[in-house]
Formats: sequence, structure tokens, C-alpha cells
Amino acid sequence: MTEVLTSEERAELLAAATPDELLPLAERLLQAGDLGEPAVLHPPETGMVMLTVREPVAEERFHLGEVLVTSCTVEVAGAAGWNMRGGDDRVAALAAALLDAVAAAGLPAAGEVNALCASVAERRAREEAAEWAEVSATRVAFEELT
Repeated sequence: MTEVLTSEERAELLAAATPDELLPLAERLLQAGDLGEPAVLHPPETGMVMLTVREPVAEERFHLGEVLVTSCTVEVAGAAGWNMRGGDDRVAALAAALLDAVAAAGLPAAGEVNALCASVAERRAREEAAEWAEVSATRVAFEELT
């Protein structure tokens, strides 16, 4: 992944990262003092959001249900970082928000955040390919009679 990530793409990838992927980098940057004095603008907070999906045939959107999420907003070097991730892991949400702020601020460690995002994107692509390989054997091909 050599292209520059948008803030939305970065937020999606950081939200998909596992705590084991997020925490070591965030903790190392904090301990090294590379983040200056980060400010927590909105501490990690759990809540519910409505999950909206699109029905593929009629292409109509409907509410599937509510999902538990944790969100957090921080500021590092004058740049805001935000993250919302599924579940109630407040530490991972804080770590992801810190890493988002590092990238948004353009700090030297932004390259490490981008590398983490690239790693998450590659992992997700592998998982999706494996899932498709598993379900493609059950795919039914319909023919249309005219």
C-alpha cells in the first residue's frame, strides 16, 4: 500500500486492527516521548450505533440492529485523532485514536502508522480471499430461460 490514505481509510484500518497490532506501537511512541503531550479530548466511551445495510437486489437500505462500539478522540501536536471500533475495548480505541492523530499530524512516526495500516489491509485481503475460497464451492449458477 504505497498510496496516501484518506482519513476515512486510515480510521477504517485502525478500527480493524487487533489490540496486539495497535498497542505495541502506541505504547512505544508514548514511552519514547514522540507524541509530546497528547490531550484526550473525549475519553474512550462505549455506546450503541445503528447498523445499516443495503439489500443487494432492491438496493434498499434498512436497519439491521444496534452494535456496541467504543469511540475516542485525542489531540497530538495540534492534530485531532479519532477512532470508533466494535466492542468495548477502551484501551485499543485510545491507542487507535493516538495513532490516527500521529498520522494526521504528519509526525515522523506517521510512516509506522501507515505501515501498520498496510499490514492490516493485507491481512483483511487474505482473510476475505480465504473466506471467498471457502464459500465459492457452494456458489450456484442460475441460467435464465427466455
